[in-house]
Amino acid sequence: MINDNKLLKKYNVPTPRYTSYPPANFFTFDFDYYKAIEAVNKSNEEIPENISFYLHIPFCSQLCYYCGCNTVITKDKNIISDYVEVLKKEILLYKEHLSADRKISQIHWGGGTPDYLDISQIKDIIQVFYENFNFIENPEIAMECHPAHLTYDFMNLSADLGFNRLSIGIQDFSEDVLNNVNRALPNLPVEDLVSFLHNKGISVNLDFVYGLPGQTLESFRHTIQKAADISPDRLALFSYAHVPWVKTHQKILERYNLPDAELKTKLFDEAYKILTENGYISIGLDHFAKPEDELSQASENKMLSRNFQGYCTRRTTGQVYALGISGISQLSNVYLQNTKDLTVYKSQIEKGIFPFEKVYFLNKNEKIIGYIITEIMSNRYISFNTVEKRFNILYDEILSITELNIDKLKEFENEGLVFLTGKEIFVTHKGMFFLRNIAALFDPLFKNTEKKFSKSL
Repeated sequence: MINDNKLLKKYNVPTPRYTSYPPANFFTFDFDYYKAIEAVNKSNEEIPENISFYLHIPFCSQLCYYCGCNTVITKDKNIISDYVEVLKKEILLYKEHLSADRKISQIHWGGGTPDYLDISQIKDIIQVFYENFNFIENPEIAMECHPAHLTYDFMNLSADLGFNRLSIGIQDFSEDVLNNVNRALPNLPVEDLVSFLHNKGISVNLDFVYGLPGQTLESFRHTIQKAADISPDRLALFSYAHVPWVKTHQKILERYNLPDAELKTKLFDEAYKILTENGYISIGLDHFAKPEDELSQASENKMLSRNFQGYCTRRTTGQVYALGISGISQLSNVYLQNTKDLTVYKSQIEKGIFPFEKVYFLNKNEKIIGYIITEIMSNRYISFNTVEKRFNILYDEILSITELNIDKLKEFENEGLVFLTGKEIFVTHKGMFFLRNIAALFDPLFKNTEKKFSKSL
């Protein structure tokens, strides 16, 4: 149990979430489109060779007040059908720029609510991939799903279409908590959903959010114990990020007493205890997986990776090419974010133009920093010997590039957050709660910015 209120107060400060480095709020509107296209073409020569596609399906039937995603609330099926047709054209646009020798290792559908689409629309989209690209053996075909829309027919046809992982956004089993945040209730009992999917050979993630209004230690204990009893392959516990200056609808939740850092930490710690006692392995910042899961095995071997879609193994890691509004491509040398405007998105694609709105070109130093931060956030560990060999640089150069404060690093060690030995840093169990703070120590941009971030806890 993390009961050091002094540490919680000290480190519960605005800090990047580090799903990318630099974070997305450093991306710029001012860029050369043709240079961006050149970077897409150049990505064919970069590592990793595999292709990971992310499809952003922004549509939802109603707004969840905690949501920080880019969404479109609509019941107009014509808008959705139109978007599907444009999305298919964007896939083919990428085909023109990606080498036919490269293979897809991952397709991840996110949102929004991907299962708000009709299964026939999903079939139309995924068929474009199957007809125009090659795949590695056993690629990950995954979708984020809202349990309010899942039906047996949908899940049955998903298996037929090659989906082998569904991430179901439960958030909480308490109806009171779900009502507080305006989230629709599951259409079917979650235990029945998971059992049906397992019988179809589909792996299941159950996703939860802690820090929501109405959550108590007792209620969340019940939620996580129920989740463990249902026995999904993986679970994720996401800390609610309150950013009303970005998502104004989150201000609605301020009418409640939102859990503070102390309670949020207790919620996570209790969940950690329950899940590990039920045989799950703690992964990275906020994930848990069964021991036989490839994510657990990758974690044990310090071979985890991380991108905007979450944790993944090196086997399925690819450069990420994002489709749909607001999607962010994560290539070796550049980040490319699509427009968030549906009209602009359609217009650009119809002209055969990528709908990039913001871009960030990475220099060598930022790649080094990004690698270090990703290793810390994924494997809770960094070896400077490995960094030296990987980037052909010296230890002193690493210290200079990251502007690493050795005294602050030792302070983390004295507080029991990290363990130092030689040129290696190990994050302790206690330090896991402050992973973002530890990663930020290697981020010179964060040390010199006025940009706003959610609090770390």
